[in-house]
Order: sequence, then structure tokens, then C-alpha cells
Amino acid sequence: MKSVNALLLFALATLSSLPACARQAPLVDLQVQDLELGQALPWHPHRGRHYVEGRPGHRYSLVLHNTTGERVLAVVSVDGVNAISGETAGTGQSGYVLGPWQRLEVRGWRKNLSEVAQFHFTDLPDSYAARTGRPGNVGVIGVAVFRERQAPVHPSYPAPIAREQSRGAGKPGHASDAAAPLAESSRMDEGLARQKLGTGHGERRWDAATTTRFERASRWPAQVLELHYDGTDALMARGVLPRRWPRYDDAPAAFPIGFAPDP
Repeated sequence: MKSVNALLLFALATLSSLPACARQAPLVDLQVQDLELGQALPWHPHRGRHYVEGRPGHRYSLVLHNTTGERVLAVVSVDGVNAISGETAGTGQSGYVLGPWQRLEVRGWRKNLSEVAQFHFTDLPDSYAARTGRPGNVGVIGVAVFRERQAPVHPSYPAPIAREQSRGAGKPGHASDAAAPLAESSRMDEGLARQKLGTGHGERRWDAATTTRFERASRWPAQVLELHYDGTDALMARGVLPRRWPRYDDAPAAFPIGFAPDP
């Protein structure tokens, strides 16, 4: 019996030593797509966080990829604001339902079931959160992912709806246990440079969606993604990006190559 217990303890210890990604694969992957550059922005790790470099005036979208064979609910927060409802973000609120293996591009603040106001990087005072009196969490993107309880069996033909907004998605969490995880962890550490960049409320564009019913398997998210962003100078000031020394290509040279021209 002692040898069995020892073997069991060794197995548990080995499992606990594995990295988090090996113990549990992510349900949803997140990318930030710069729509002006036509490319995904690279992630820069720094002091336990991940950052992307935003460029003022550039439109961007959030690309969510469901890596599972089941439906999941993704509650999307930008600058501490729910991207669908415009409420101060909490994990118990409405979100997007992703079908099995589905990739979904969230391009803006949802205005109705036909339109969104496009995301774009802008100065902090011009951000949607600041303009609505909530500048405290500008500079962070969050995604809270929920599994579905007793997911129904779907037909084999493709679903005609690409984007779905949850309705009746279980009981919303209380404010104290919903907004706190994203809000508290998104605050700047003391001594760091102040946030310079936020997400604006851009032009409207067509973006069809519909509603569906989604019952959460738990009131707590199975996965929480948090990605910070700011402008180039602010990220360099924090040490996230290396400092880029200016080039003086037009500086005068003492010995330029050439011949003496006529005056």
C-alpha cells in the first residue's frame, strides 16, 4: 500500500510540475489584427503581462479562434467596457457564441444586430471609455470564456449565422465577483509610465449578428485572456520594447565623397 501511495504522489507531483499550457489547452486563442497593416500584432511579454504595440489612427479587430469541438461563449472587454452592451465589463454579461472550431472577427462596439462602431487606436482622452466617464481601465483587452452546459446536438449542415449574441446566458454574476478579476489586474503598476493610447468609437460598418440561447456550465469562466496595449513611446518607457535611437540621415558630414561643384 505504501508503494502505491508513493507512486500516486509521484504522479501528482509530476503533473503539477507541467507548465499551464500542457495541463490545460486554451479554449480560445486571441489575436489583434491591425487592419491598416493587414497583419496580426505580435505579443511582447513583460513582467507577467503581454502587450501589443498600437498605432494611433489604425483600425483593428479582435480575432477569436475556438480551439474546441464544442460551442463556447466569449465575453469581450475592451478598456474595461463590454464590447456588445457598452456596460462596465463583468464576466456575467453577454458575449459572442463561437461554434466548434470557429474563427470570429470582432471589429468594433456593437450598436445593433447589423452594425458595429469600429475599433481604432486613439489618444486616451478620445477613447470610448474615457468619453463615457470610465478611463480607469483603458489599455487592456479581456476575453472570458465559458463552456456550455449540456450543449445540444447540432445538425451536420453549416449554421447560417456567423456571429451570435448570448441571451438568457445563465444567471449573471454579482458585480463583486464579475468585474473585479479584469478590473483589478488591469490597473497600472506604480512607477510605470501613464497610459497614452485607448480604443476609439469609430465609423459604423455593417456586421450582422443574431441572438441565441447559451447556458453556461459554470458561473466562473473556464479561461480568462488579458492582453495590454499602448503606443510605441509608452511601451519603450515601460521597458516592454527596446529603445529605438533616432537616425540622423540628414546630419552634415565632414568628409562627404564627391567633387567641388561650380558655385
